[in-house]
Amino acid sequence: MARRVLVTGGAGQVGLELAAANWPDDVELDLPGRDQLDLTSPDSISAYFAVNRFDCVINSAAWTAVDAAEDQVADCFMANAQGPAWLAEATHKAGIPLIQVSTDYVFDGSLDRPYRENDPVGPAGAYGASKLAGEYAVRMGNPRSVVLRTAWVLSRHRANFLKTMLRLGAERDELGVVADQIGCPTSARDIAATLKTIALRHMADPSAPAGVYHFVNAGEASWHELAKTIFAEASRYGRKEPKVNGIATSAYPTRARRPANSRLDCAKIGTDFGVQPRPWQEAVAQIIGELLEDAANSGKQTS
Repeated sequence: MARRVLVTGGAGQVGLELAAANWPDDVELDLPGRDQLDLTSPDSISAYFAVNRFDCVINSAAWTAVDAAEDQVADCFMANAQGPAWLAEATHKAGIPLIQVSTDYVFDGSLDRPYRENDPVGPAGAYGASKLAGEYAVRMGNPRSVVLRTAWVLSRHRANFLKTMLRLGAERDELGVVADQIGCPTSARDIAATLKTIALRHMADPSAPAGVYHFVNAGEASWHELAKTIFAEASRYGRKEPKVNGIATSAYPTRARRPANSRLDCAKIGTDFGVQPRPWQEAVAQIIGELLEDAANSGKQTS
């Protein structure tokens, strides 16, 4: 009998990479749209689980509009906290593991080293608070749950910093990028591979490790350093390399406060699941290569 994995948020960066991942032949993915499974409706969740059998659930669905969350707090908490709570209840009732994708925004960013899983949390805004509430809901609602925190997600899909930089670099000769926030640029494909590793382990072993884990690509950078790397890599494909000026966070005000330090320590997931992140530079080079090769092949400019 095939092992069935429910993936929510299938249209997002991580969800699309989960769908494209190389799963074992006996694993089937179910990637319903919101019209089929609405995580803001307990009735929708109950009805979906009543007619479908799953061996594992990966919840990559989320409200990710960080600034809009400050003005739409109730909607943000419904998506990021209440929905996962209902999902935890459903998976616990079904006796299956739940893997929840979370974020570095559960921390305030004031620490002077990479954050470990047991460091004190303290979100600085509504988005981080909603994701932390979702973590608590999942962990309390299903003992067989894993929370995977990640950060600075990049891919060839959807909107993200890398694609924004490629667009702006094609339009401008000079731009300013924040230099006093540091983190770990991370490939959505690598996040998906890690989620797959955790899911396969939990489906094979009911006693597999549960709890909170961190996963990001290896190394660290500021947004300014990341932007310079993106443009240098893109120049290998004939793109012009604009001048990138480092600016302070205060020079680029946003509705929500961003953590100054988004670095995450990944030692625990290496010990428990054997996951060893590759350097972020390698991941970024791969994404840019795919994007710009696609653009060259299609004769269209990537945006």
